[in-house]
Amino acid sequence: MGSKVKVGLVYGGKSGEHEVSLSTAFAVMKEFDYNKYEIKPFYITKQGQWITGPSMIEAPASGEQLRFEASEASSKGTTYAALFSIFSALDGVTHEQQVDIMFPLLHGTFGEDGTIQGLFEMANIPYVGTGVLASSVGMDKVFMKKAFADANLPQCVFRYFTKAQWLKDQSFFLMECEIALGYPNFVKPANLGSSVGVSKANNREELIKAIDYAFRFDRKVIIEEFIDAREVEVSVLGNDEPKASIVGEIISSNDFYDYKAKYIDGKSTMAIPANIDEAKMTELREMAVTAFKAIDGTGLSRADFFLERKSGNIYINELNTLPGFTPFSMYPLLWRESGLNYQQLLDELLNLAFERHAAKQQIDFVGDNM
Repeated sequence: MGSKVKVGLVYGGKSGEHEVSLSTAFAVMKEFDYNKYEIKPFYITKQGQWITGPSMIEAPASGEQLRFEASEASSKGTTYAALFSIFSALDGVTHEQQVDIMFPLLHGTFGEDGTIQGLFEMANIPYVGTGVLASSVGMDKVFMKKAFADANLPQCVFRYFTKAQWLKDQSFFLMECEIALGYPNFVKPANLGSSVGVSKANNREELIKAIDYAFRFDRKVIIEEFIDAREVEVSVLGNDEPKASIVGEIISSNDFYDYKAKYIDGKSTMAIPANIDEAKMTELREMAVTAFKAIDGTGLSRADFFLERKSGNIYINELNTLPGFTPFSMYPLLWRESGLNYQQLLDELLNLAFERHAAKQQIDFVGDNM
């Protein structure tokens, strides 16, 4: 691999979380140890066009430097060139855009849903984070909840349906949600992150409006009961023997921790560690590892929980397989307070990716042809 490990950072993307991805990529690039790594940026536009930038041997001065433009005439060529540079990265192929490992920093659709992970698998190249199945399950809130149920993890009551089902029988699904969940409740696109498309409904009129809004972002919606609870989070790191960080708490500036509260108003705060007793802390960390294993996670994930105020009961909310990764995001902050700084965390994630890739090379995918 040469004196420096060549890391391909993929960011941007055809997703509602494009700007969040750019912020993550800029933060990661600033924290890499450039004595050990050389960075190759792969920028994906909102239209899905892949554009490669020049290799970086030092951190960019501005996040705007991570955006690369290409003319309409050459856009197809740049996309093919970028993809070729991934597929030609191994087996001794000499290429100026060669990389040793891919680091996807794509939040949301086409980034943490297993699609780009499948591309890396086809290229047989190491990549950071969860695999195809874990990424897909972690992205789809419905299947994720089914995996949690199979692992006997407690969770709130929910209902889900597709747009086709909704258009066919709205009255049935409205009645079912009202009986099973009551008001208020939360409506979410099944396949999206960062609270995009999420609404709180206090009555039938708001519920219908929230469902229609969620269908802008996905063909399937999930509706969950409201729990008066604190929102606490645990970072998970590892492959076959994952470990959990200390527990942190999100204190939202809004009625709930929506996109505005996360990224715009800047008023939400974090309590690290969360003000909870040691027994509850241990239980949350154990449940985070159980959830990680339930979806066959590798690399990293952040487990989000509800801690009910009145009863103290714990309910798992979701597992984020590509959590926010700026130095001010909960995932790296929890590890920092657990004894692993940002740069060490990046090193560990790359090591875990190489470890998983090496293990996978021992699998016989062809079988005995005799």
